[in-house]
Amino acid sequence: MMTDPTAEVSDLLAHLIRNECVNDGTKESGFEAKSVDTLAQYLGDTGLDMQTFETAPGRSNLVARIEGSDPTAPSLLLMGHTDVVPVTADSWAHDPFGGELIDGEIWGRGAVDMLNLTASMAVGFKRLAQSGFTPKGTLIYLAVADEEALGSWGAGHLIEHERDAVMADYVITEAGGFQLPTDTGPRLPVIVGEKGSYWCRITVAGTPGHASQPFRTDNALITAAEVVRRLAEFRPKTEIHETWRRFIEGVFPPELSVPLTDEAQLWDFCGQLPVGLARQAHACTHTTFAPTIIHGGTKTNVIPDEVSIEVDVRTLPGQVGRDIERMLDVALGDLRAKVTISAFDDNESTSSPTDTPLWDTLGRVSADMVADSALVPFLTVGATDARFFRRAGSVAYGFGLFSRRLSFEDYATMFHGNDERVDVESLALSTALWEATARDLLG
Repeated sequence: MMTDPTAEVSDLLAHLIRNECVNDGTKESGFEAKSVDTLAQYLGDTGLDMQTFETAPGRSNLVARIEGSDPTAPSLLLMGHTDVVPVTADSWAHDPFGGELIDGEIWGRGAVDMLNLTASMAVGFKRLAQSGFTPKGTLIYLAVADEEALGSWGAGHLIEHERDAVMADYVITEAGGFQLPTDTGPRLPVIVGEKGSYWCRITVAGTPGHASQPFRTDNALITAAEVVRRLAEFRPKTEIHETWRRFIEGVFPPELSVPLTDEAQLWDFCGQLPVGLARQAHACTHTTFAPTIIHGGTKTNVIPDEVSIEVDVRTLPGQVGRDIERMLDVALGDLRAKVTISAFDDNESTSSPTDTPLWDTLGRVSADMVADSALVPFLTVGATDARFFRRAGSVAYGFGLFSRRLSFEDYATMFHGNDERVDVESLALSTALWEATARDLLG
């Protein structure tokens, strides 16, 4: 019998956090090679077949395989990313890159998103290899770069250029698996789809002039401020899609499920909910527009003649770029004719069905580990690398297994937030999940 994995996975997670692979969206950031080296050293003494793909200087990806005995059997890919988003260290209670164990929790950027799963997948994979696991279908472990930007140096590149090395019938990546209590037992969300994205740049033109004489000037910054205000106040219609309805009706009692699935009530009802659930409920049922970056001006005493605003737009299932363009026309009104809008990331929503062998496997193994639990489908409002594999033909889910100590509210607010941390019981649960899933699906 193998030993308890808790200390091993906790130690590996701490190392990945300390590697500080911060991805700020530029090609020169991330430097995920540090964590690829860590993972390669960790897996290296098992004799596993491993490959490293460096897609740009320092942007490395690691693939490890346990080959199946039957080429016709289904294959499974466990995929975790190694990059993390930037952090404002002064806002944290503890060092965001310390990887400290405090009161049974590992603290640090990426502890929830998603180095916990990247580490537990590696530990589960290694334990399977050490046990002599001989599956019918191939098991693949993939640690990718650049998930926190556009995937250009990670999963996107690998699917386009190294497909044979990473392609699988079934894929599991982030996140899901937090326990939602109900009267009949915990419900475990499985990410079966994700919203699309329409990242765009709104360019506002003005006329330069001396800032000491601002009266009746055509100040691009003032116009841009009005653009931002209108986007913030824009209220797209509420849309209740099937995945949201199945999730809500599977988790919440009627006094909550009715307003959360009623297009006429949901917007106002969100104002009464805890902030984490409110943000999820709103984002899952609306196209969202978030101005995030603004650039403009050349000098304090010069009226700006050009300002650019970057807007993160997340689209619902079925929406395409033209739908967003029409919404922007409505949101900006008479200002629409005064600006130029250019999209630089236009990706439609993706999803996978639930009537699959992988869904059945996850249901069986999680029920064995969490008493009276059942799966419910969920739509993530952010982008994950699952989208590349869905478009290539794989069934891709986001899952893990977390203890009851990690509440939905904590889970929702720690993504890209302050004081990110995960308890060690959750790490052990996820590690056991990957071992059981591989044996059930591939064995």
